[in-house]
Amino acid sequence: MELNFLSAAIMVGLAAFAAAIGNSMLFSKYVEGVARQPEVRGTLFGQVMILFGLIEALPIIAVGLGILVFFGFF
Repeated sequence: MELNFLSAAIMVGLAAFAAAIGNSMLFSKYVEGVARQPEVRGTLFGQVMILFGLIEALPIIAVGLGILVFFGFF
């Protein structure tokens, strides 16, 4: 049972870390792109928000799987 706790915690923790790294890279490149070409800010913002949602899906899925592992369904 203890391994379920450990595996769920590692799963959620690594997913949160990966999402944090992905978001920081995404928004740093967004700011860099707007600084180079301010006129495409609106187009880039729409694309960034779509990618932000895809990046944030990773920890949400990991939390769901972590809950399943935590309660022993896997």
